[in-house]
Amino acid sequence: MSEALVVIGNGMAAARLVEELSKKALGRYAIAVIGEEPRLAYNRVLLSSVLSGDIDQNDIDLKPAEWWRGHGVTLRYGCKASAIDLAARSVKLADGKSVPYSKLVIATGAHALRLPLPGAELAGVHTFRDVSDIEKLARLGADRKKVVVIGGGLLGLEAAYGLAKRGAKVTLVHVMDRLMERQLDGAGGALLARLVEKKGVRVLLNASATRIHGQGAVENLEFHNGAMLEADAVVFAVGVKPNVDLARAAGVGVNRGILVDDGLATNINGVFALGECVEHRGVCYGLVEPAYEQARVLASRLAGRDASYAGSVTATNLKVSGVNVFSAGDFLGGEKAERIIYADPRMGHYKKLVLDGGRVVGAVLIGDTGAAPSYLDLIRTGADVGRFRDELMFGDLASVRKAA
Repeated sequence: MSEALVVIGNGMAAARLVEELSKKALGRYAIAVIGEEPRLAYNRVLLSSVLSGDIDQNDIDLKPAEWWRGHGVTLRYGCKASAIDLAARSVKLADGKSVPYSKLVIATGAHALRLPLPGAELAGVHTFRDVSDIEKLARLGADRKKVVVIGGGLLGLEAAYGLAKRGAKVTLVHVMDRLMERQLDGAGGALLARLVEKKGVRVLLNASATRIHGQGAVENLEFHNGAMLEADAVVFAVGVKPNVDLARAAGVGVNRGILVDDGLATNINGVFALGECVEHRGVCYGLVEPAYEQARVLASRLAGRDASYAGSVTATNLKVSGVNVFSAGDFLGGEKAERIIYADPRMGHYKKLVLDGGRVVGAVLIGDTGAAPSYLDLIRTGADVGRFRDELMFGDLASVRKAA
């Protein structure tokens, strides 16, 4: 008889876990997936493309309903899990029903952060996280509204670009001195800012918002220096926070995220977690690839195989605000690191490699990111490239990877 496996969360991590289990342990588990959003699991990375109007909402579903049914998965979407009863080994639902489990996987993801600014409760203040957010933001673009996006990371840039393509007059506000400071150095951030402004987005750096003004709805945004910026709407795109309340209330170990070991197990026997809600070796990942790596490991463990998750080399390889951007590893480097840089501002190209001890430890590419997979492979393997140093920037990287 199949063992009852319940997955709380119907996002990208949960969907990948079920897919991996279908390959490694088909029929071993009777799987029930509980998701709060009232739709099938979808590709959150593509939300910016939905916002910009490049693709339709229906194009981002990860799997059709028939796939889930065909793999014996019971889907309960639009259904919130309200509590985990560890003693009874069941998940309580908001409608009063309970779902028993033999093994439980928590994949509750994360929620968008809102800055605690005075006026943040006004009508016209939004976040950029899920499909319901996209529907509201698309209307702002269609109505040609003046929109201020707060946050110069990946989320902010994609929200700003999508809104601009929809027709909104967009100003992107960032408290730091450069865009994407977690992925780019100063030169790369400066180039990205210029390219983003060419796409119709005004960029304000070193700008700290302190208050949102308005009589019932957004009218102005005030900054630390007293300057005011007129706005019809404000979008917070300042990051995410792991959803850990359900786990914490049940007695599952939690710090910033749900604490898991190298097998994605929590402190409770038979309870696992993965994705944006987890903390592994002190790190919370807010990217898709680490969640997929965790899903592969957890599926193997649930299939009775030996597998271990040692952490992820974080990498970004996206089209951000219509500009190709790649960043991986230690893109700044220490005092003894060697930096190889090529820049062509006219063409909108920037390349930077960071070497340490004859190995590639970090890379930044803007504009032309075709070599990104090769650089990421060199970073992850730690291959000695000392003999091929002169070929790294413009040589035959396939040969370099093979020789290394």
